Order: sequence, then C-alpha cells, then structure tokens
Amino acid sequence: MTQPEIAKNLKAHRTNLSWSLTKTAAETGVSKAMLGQIERGESSPTIATLWKIATGFHLPLTAFIQAPSPNEFMHFKNGIRFKTLFAFDPILKTEMFAHYLEPHQSQLSAAHDNGVTEDIVVLTGEVEILAAGKWVYLQTGDALRFPADQPHGYRNPTSLPAIFHNIMHYPLLKTP
Repeated sequence: MTQPEIAKNLKAHRTNLSWSLTKTAAETGVSKAMLGQIERGESSPTIATLWKIATGFHLPLTAFIQAPSPNEFMHFKNGIRFKTLFAFDPILKTEMFAHYLEPHQSQLSAAHDNGVTEDIVVLTGEVEILAAGKWVYLQTGDALRFPADQPHGYRNPTSLPAIFHNIMHYPLLKTP
C-alpha cells in the first residue's frame, strides 16, 4: 500500500458519488483540509483516519488500500502494522487481516457502520480487546466476536509482540 494508491482510491470513490470535499468531510468526520492533503499525496493517513473514511463512504477498508504481497505488512504513521489476507468479498461481505502489535502498543477505533462485527483469533502473544466498553484479555489460541459498530480497540499489554487475525463482517453493506 502506498500513499498514491490511497489518494487515487479516495478521489475515485468521492468522484463516483459526486461528493465535494465539504460533503466528504461531513460524511466521514475527517476535515476537509486533511482529505485534500490525502488526495494530493501531502499527508499519509493513520489507520484510524482510513477507518473513518471507509465508514463515511459505507465501504470496507480494502476499498481504499491495495492488498500487498502476502508476506508484506503495511506500516502506518502511528506504528500499526497489518496485512490484508483476504480483500473484501462482495458476496460473503467479509475481509480478513493479520494485525501485528508491538509490545505495549494500542490502537483505538471509532465505530464502524451499523451491524459490522469483528472476529479476533490470537495467533501469538497476548492482546486485550476493547469490546462493548470492557477490555477482554486473550492469549494464543483464544477467539472473540464483538460488535464493531461501537468504539473498540486492541492493545498488547506485554513485553512481547502479538499477532492476531481480524475478520470483518459487513452484513448490511449494500454491494452492486
């Protein structure tokens, strides 16, 4: 994933809907100035900003990022790393990621679209998932499904890295 790909995809989705930057800012909660900077390639968005944009467009995250090669983790400004395992499938209405959390790293996420759920499966290490307002502790082999249409988060409370799979379900997403 590169900044030019994100910029191109954002511009394409905005143009497809005939949205101005003002309308896009209102729908996504991302400032007009920031959206313009992203489209011009002057700013690299955080994963949280990308999620806000995807949610505002009612699209999956992978609509804005190009899936890298299978062995490549994407690196975001705030240090979050993940890779796309399966891009959005319009029939199943799912997409799947592998997340890598450094020791003591955390990521908070705003609510996704209504009805979106996430499945987490811990591959290595320990993580805590903020779901329904409470932190839930998980370790290697544990799994959790939670509603992602409310604020949620992920954190690694240990001094060792953690890797987990995240399957996103978009049951109410309208697909062509």
